[in-house]
Amino acid sequence: MKNIKYILILLVFATLISSSEKHEYYVSVTTVEYAKKQKSIQIISQIFINDFEKLLRQRYDESITLDIPNEDKMVDDYMSRYLEDKIKLMINGKPVNFTFIGKEYKDDITYCYLEVEKVRKIKSIEVTNKVLFDVFSEQQNIVRIKMLGKNKSFLLLPDKDKCVLNFD
Repeated sequence: MKNIKYILILLVFATLISSSEKHEYYVSVTTVEYAKKQKSIQIISQIFINDFEKLLRQRYDESITLDIPNEDKMVDDYMSRYLEDKIKLMINGKPVNFTFIGKEYKDDITYCYLEVEKVRKIKSIEVTNKVLFDVFSEQQNIVRIKMLGKNKSFLLLPDKDKCVLNFD
């Protein structure tokens, strides 16, 4: 019976030690979809809260804490400015601007909602996504484009930060 106790204690201790080591990976996922009814491109960018917080602290304000009650009112402004700087869209070879609709937190992820309005005809879309490349050299950004019957995913890296999808 004592042996079983020691084995259980050893297993619990080993689990605690192994889980205290951080396995770091840096990835964001951005989904770009065309909403035909609204004639708009809707974008959801998913970024780990702790990574986004680190970036916002370095870039804008060291005291920022995300996903807390009474979050600083400037957080949305900082997020919007950063995303406008790091995510670029071109429709049919012409740059377009998006509107930062808002954000929400689920589990350990920040969901940022963006929209490009009044999009009529799409022959091609180019997405540049440099989110967090300026903070983490290992950062990878997955871009999923779902529109006009095509569903394509791209892996963007610091040295390959844009993707193009043509609709002909």
